[in-house]
Amino acid sequence: MPELPFITFEGSEGSGKSTQADRLAARLQRCGIPYILTREPGGTPIGETIRELLQFAPHNSDMTSETELLLFEASRSQLVREIIKPALARGMCVIADRFFDSTTVYQGAARKLDREIIERLNAFAVGDCVPDITFVLHVDAATAQSRMQRELRKADRMERQPAEFYERVREGYRDLAAHVPKRVMLINGSRDPDEIEREIWEKLCLRFSSLAKAPDV
Repeated sequence: MPELPFITFEGSEGSGKSTQADRLAARLQRCGIPYILTREPGGTPIGETIRELLQFAPHNSDMTSETELLLFEASRSQLVREIIKPALARGMCVIADRFFDSTTVYQGAARKLDREIIERLNAFAVGDCVPDITFVLHVDAATAQSRMQRELRKADRMERQPAEFYERVREGYRDLAAHVPKRVMLINGSRDPDEIEREIWEKLCLRFSSLAKAPDV
């Protein structure tokens, strides 16, 4: 059986990336394609503990940008070795809701930490485990804010960042897509979710024959 791809979804809060990651997982299940769906930070017991610390721990308001960066890398390192690489070795398709591009954008472009250090830490955390394709769901600030306000849950620490932080995030993702066009695809996330899902599936089928040969669903 042809190798199945490692697919990542990226975007700012409210972009719809998690929705599309879930939809792709559901489509692969209908097609009978073996897959796993995971997320960052998290995806392992250690990673989920780090996720709680980053997002909701009562004492995390004083967390420095450097500490934040290292916690994300720690969660990622565990996820790669415990979940992602073994799944790829078993011939499964891996879908990740965020991966190292989030650190490049959030801690690099938005937090303004040293890009060279981030690149080295990303490389140390993932080794040779690099996504085959990355979809960046892009929406404007008003759309993202409206979606976040509709969600009936407590906002986490990252979601409480100021508007200018998220403008740097959006600009960081645009720059990423421009600099790594063979891997990173910028998707208009403001449209109907069904339309976005169709576009993502079409792009995947054009790139990967193992998915193009799946039963039409």
